[in-house]
Amino acid sequence: MSLNSPWRSDFPALSALSAEGQTYLDSAATSQKPQVVLDALMGYYASGAANVHRAQHLPGERATRAFEGTRIRATHWLNAASPAEILFTRGTTEAINLLAYGLEHLFQPGDEIVISALEHHANLLPWQQLAIRRQLKLVVLPLDRSGLIDLEQARQLIGARTRLLAVSQLSNVLGRWQPLTELLPLARAQGALTVVDGAQGVVHGRHDVQALGCDFYAFSSHKLYGPDGIGVLYGRGDALARLKHWQFGGEMVHSATYQSADFHGAPLGFEAGTPAIASVIGLGAALDYLGSLDAAAIAGHEAVLHTKLLAGLAARDGVRLLGEPELALASFSIEGVHNADLAHLLTEQGIAVRAGHHCAMPLMQTLGVQGAIRVSLALYNNGDDLERFFSALDKTLELLR
Repeated sequence: MSLNSPWRSDFPALSALSAEGQTYLDSAATSQKPQVVLDALMGYYASGAANVHRAQHLPGERATRAFEGTRIRATHWLNAASPAEILFTRGTTEAINLLAYGLEHLFQPGDEIVISALEHHANLLPWQQLAIRRQLKLVVLPLDRSGLIDLEQARQLIGARTRLLAVSQLSNVLGRWQPLTELLPLARAQGALTVVDGAQGVVHGRHDVQALGCDFYAFSSHKLYGPDGIGVLYGRGDALARLKHWQFGGEMVHSATYQSADFHGAPLGFEAGTPAIASVIGLGAALDYLGSLDAAAIAGHEAVLHTKLLAGLAARDGVRLLGEPELALASFSIEGVHNADLAHLLTEQGIAVRAGHHCAMPLMQTLGVQGAIRVSLALYNNGDDLERFFSALDKTLELLR
C-alpha cells in the first residue's frame, strides 16, 4: 500500500504548514480540518448567524435545523437508539464532568468507582474529586506489560461495592485498544454504570454503542477532524434518566418562577445556554466527510504508516517504547536524553510532536518516566512526514549524545 495519503489535499492547513516548514505529527492532540468543515463554518456565519430552538424567524429555523441535523448524524455514527441519547458538550472533559456531577446523588460513602492506570486526566480527575466529595473509594485497575488493562486483576477488583466503571477505549499514551468487551460485563454484573472515554477511539473506526453495551460514551469533535469547543456524550436512555441537572440557565428550563423551576430532560436539559452552534454544524460536516470515505482504506493507510513508525524507532539505539502500541501513535523516551530537550530540538527543525506527560501524570509515574515524546498519525499523513521526523530525530540525537 502507498505511503501517500489520497486525502491529504482535502486539508488546506497541511499546505500552509508545509510552507512554514512544519511537519504535523500531533493529531492525537488535535487534528487538522478538511475543507468541507471550513466551508460549513463559513456558511453558517455568512448566511446569517442565529440562536437555536428559540426563534421562529428564518435564520433561527435554519440554524436549528442544521444543529439538530448533527445530532441525527451523531446518532447514526454511534448507532445510538435515538437522537434523544445524544448530548452536546464542550468536549470529552465536560462530558465526564457532567457525569461526575449528574450522577453524584447515586453514591454513598464507601462505594467504589473503578478506573484504570492509563486514564487521561479528563477521565481521572472528575472521578477522583467525586470520590473526595462523597467519601468513595477510587479503585485503579493495573496494566500488563503491553499496556492493556489486566483482566485477571479486574475480575478481582470489580466487586459488590463497585458503582461505576470509567475507562478509555484507546490510550492516548500507549496506543492500545482496551478489552472493553470483556471489561464492561464485569461492571454490569455488579449493577454498576459504565463510562467509556472515546476521545481517541472514535477517530479510528466506527463504534456501535449498543453492541458495546456501555451506559455512556464521550468524544471530542476536534480530534475527529471537526471544530473545537464541541463534544458528544451518548447516554443510554435509562442511564440518562438517572442524571440530575448540573448547569442551569436558558434553554434547559421548562418553566420557572422566582422561587422554583422544572427542567427539560435529555438532551436539551443538559445543554444550558447558547451552544457552540457553528462548531456543532461543523462536526456534522466532519461526520459527513468521514462517512463518504473508504474506512478500510483509511485503516490500511494508517496501519502502514504505524508499522513504518515503529520500525524506525526500533532501529535506533536507546529508544524505549511505552507499551506495545497497536495503531495511531507511539510514545517513547530515549536513554540519557530529557524529553523536553529532545522536543525542543525537534521543534527547531519543524517537527510538530507532543512532549511531556500527555495529561496522564499518574501513568508516567507508574511507567517510571518523567515524560515522553509522542508521535501521532492521521489519515492525511504521508510517508514523507515520517522520513522528515526520523531525519530530524537522528540530527537531534547526534547533538544530545
